[in-house]
Amino acid sequence: MLSKDTPRIEADCDITGSEFGRYCEVKKGGRVAYSTFGDYSYCDRYCDIANATIGKFANIASFVRIGATDHPLDRASLHHFMYRSSDLWEDAEDDTAFFEHRRARRTVIGHDTWIGHNAQIKPEITIGHGAVVSSGAIVTKDVAPYTIVTGIPAKPLRLRQPPEIAERLIALAWWDWDHQTLRDRLDHFRSLKAEEFLDRYEDA
Repeated sequence: MLSKDTPRIEADCDITGSEFGRYCEVKKGGRVAYSTFGDYSYCDRYCDIANATIGKFANIASFVRIGATDHPLDRASLHHFMYRSSDLWEDAEDDTAFFEHRRARRTVIGHDTWIGHNAQIKPEITIGHGAVVSSGAIVTKDVAPYTIVTGIPAKPLRLRQPPEIAERLIALAWWDWDHQTLRDRLDHFRSLKAEEFLDRYEDA
């Protein structure tokens, strides 16, 4: 079972400067740097996630890349000798300002999202609550809540839920319910459509 106290980190993972909420999981070969995972979120095998704020109940499939770091296009060279300089010269320091700027370019993944296999999400992008990024998509612009995007570059395919249902789900914020409440209502998560679920629990 997953733990509320300690994330499950599988073999060959590289975790740097990151924090995890309750019941989180990083599958084999994942690399997570300077990121936060909300409760119940996970990433499948061989994901590469950097400088990201990930909400609760995020479903991140295998080989996803989030917050892929860019090279400096405005300089005389693209190469990292400019900022990883200590790897090449004993008397040169790394460019700490460059790394600080990189880490400030946060990617934000909303609650109850699904990022499909081999998708890529660029830095400083926001994926809204309930959105879906299809397999292989490359996301270069923000994705609205409860919208499904696909393609290169990613564009809206269709809505996951009608706007009025999406607004009600966001207002309900079921992702903030405690662990026991989720268990108590598990059967209805399984058996009811979104609108039926809302009708039952909006005033509960």
